[in-house]
Amino acid sequence: MKKSVKIAIGAVVVVAAGAAAVSGLKPKNTENETVAPPAVRVENPSNGTIELFRSLIGTIEPADQVYVIPKAAGEITAVYVNPGDYVEEGQLLCEIDTKQVDGAKLQLESAEIQLKDAQTNLERMKVLYASGDISAQSYEQVESAAKGAQIAYDSAKLAYDNQVEFSSITATIAGKIESSSMEVHGMASSASPLCVIAGEGAKSVSFSVTEAVLDQVHVGEQIKIEKNGSDYVGTVTEVNTMVDAATGLFKVKATVEDNGSLISGSSVKLYITSDKAENVMTIPVDAVYYSNGEPYVYTYDNGTVHKVTVETGISDDEKMQILSGLSADNEVITTWDPELYEGAPAVLAGETGTTVETAETVETAETAETVETTETTETTEVQTTAAN
Repeated sequence: MKKSVKIAIGAVVVVAAGAAAVSGLKPKNTENETVAPPAVRVENPSNGTIELFRSLIGTIEPADQVYVIPKAAGEITAVYVNPGDYVEEGQLLCEIDTKQVDGAKLQLESAEIQLKDAQTNLERMKVLYASGDISAQSYEQVESAAKGAQIAYDSAKLAYDNQVEFSSITATIAGKIESSSMEVHGMASSASPLCVIAGEGAKSVSFSVTEAVLDQVHVGEQIKIEKNGSDYVGTVTEVNTMVDAATGLFKVKATVEDNGSLISGSSVKLYITSDKAENVMTIPVDAVYYSNGEPYVYTYDNGTVHKVTVETGISDDEKMQILSGLSADNEVITTWDPELYEGAPAVLAGETGTTVETAETVETAETAETVETTETTETTEVQTTAAN
């Protein structure tokens, strides 16, 4: 029985000795230990421009677009172009049998005969009037009839020319045939277009905005346009101030230079400026903190941290506008540290070998400490086993 008690007491002594050895391997921090001040990075405020954008969806349209509509109805007798073809101004697109050309031609021929007869009669009467064989009144009647015949001929010729023009449909601008309904033996009507021609070169983008956004869009303003990863620049040309009753929105148009990659009718993403601050003081947006909704920053001054309340303006993903509270020579702390507070000591990163502590650095240090403790514990266990 006594032997068992002695063994138990010995085991307790060995364990206690092992624990003492473990605790002795890494002494705890004492109150007299000096904590190194945080290492920080700083940056002076700079002048710059902050521009905010609002994204919208627009539709590509030709800047010049013509709907070709015949002036007379009739059967289409010939078609010379197809959708996708490029045409020149004045090029013949199709021909229409208006069934009025022949009638106009007969009237023109009849008027031409009457004019020639009237002119021949007038020449004969001039001779008779000069010799005194006819009165002045008779001569004036013949002269008036000749003038009437000339007017009738001119009218018949104009009617014939119009009918010929109506039957020959030509392109009024140079461009691309976007769509066409022309088919041989099909009927043409003055109530519907035969085809649509899109002018070459620049295209336009049409989009709609709310009343709140309308005040931010101005004629001559440039906008950014995105399509399939490519960027284009557009210029606002029209701002409709009358609301569309169907949508409750206001229509806006902008021209955009195109290299052929923008297809009419396709949708694009565009950006208009919603707010802009030019030549203003800016600092990194991550350097601004908030307390009860009030913005502030930390500044560095000869080894001391100061908490400075600031007034801010607009900001983007990188920069914050500073309206008041800072000057150009202030050194704004741009790195975060839990030891930052008013009056706290600090050193600049890079001076005397200091580095900015990051979460990764802390994690690595903690991992190393854990490994060291584990190895120490294993050593103690080996010593204890050997003692037993």
